[in-house]
Amino acid sequence: MKKTRLSPEAVKAKQAFESMKTACSNCNLRELCLPIGLADDELKKLDQLVSTRKRLKRGDHLYRAGQAFESIFAVRSGFFKTDVLIEDGRDQVTGFQMPGELLGLDGISNELHTCNAIALEDSEVCAIPFSQLEGLSRQIHTLQNHFHKVMSREIVRDHGVMMLLGTMRAEERLAAFLLNLSHRFKARGYSPIEFNLRMSRDEIGSYLGLKLETVSRAFSRFQDEGLLSVHQRKVCLLDPDGLHQLISHQRC
Repeated sequence: MKKTRLSPEAVKAKQAFESMKTACSNCNLRELCLPIGLADDELKKLDQLVSTRKRLKRGDHLYRAGQAFESIFAVRSGFFKTDVLIEDGRDQVTGFQMPGELLGLDGISNELHTCNAIALEDSEVCAIPFSQLEGLSRQIHTLQNHFHKVMSREIVRDHGVMMLLGTMRAEERLAAFLLNLSHRFKARGYSPIEFNLRMSRDEIGSYLGLKLETVSRAFSRFQDEGLLSVHQRKVCLLDPDGLHQLISHQRC
């Protein structure tokens, strides 16, 4: 069958439609990665910044440690992990990012990325040139305050991970990790009790400072106690309150 060739006018119309669909002002993740209360003209200025969308296949690097920092990235779809190479040659997972969250903030301080960002599934991001974002933030104080809050949230998250690694037993670390995922899925309109793990148990262990065997034993214990069910990477939280109690008991 002969493929129909679009006219130049039709091509332009299609491109305009694609741009409209992906603009910040029309994005269904707007409330998650943008400040509330931007005026229409401010949103238009922000739309102009999101000049590039990038699609990645599972396993692709969005950026690598040591690469020059130019943009931050808003995750539009898919799932990512960040990791660093430690002295013994192993990769240490430092975080997992889902739609509505930002990647690339690690490069702001010295204009070089300090970690790798890797797609855990087919994903898409919006690239936001940081130098232009800084200029716009000086014009729109709401936007500036929002990104200060984003960076503060990253610091708080790092402190949370340190607490996990320093004070919690293996089962408590895994419970806290699953409840955190549950909360983040709920914020995006997904089920907070039934979801697929995009990361492997080995990657979970790397993030939580646990061996693969320890992670597997903790999952098995949670299943035996009726706290959750697991089928391959699909997790169903049968007793979220029980997981909360496990962590609360640790804090008492």
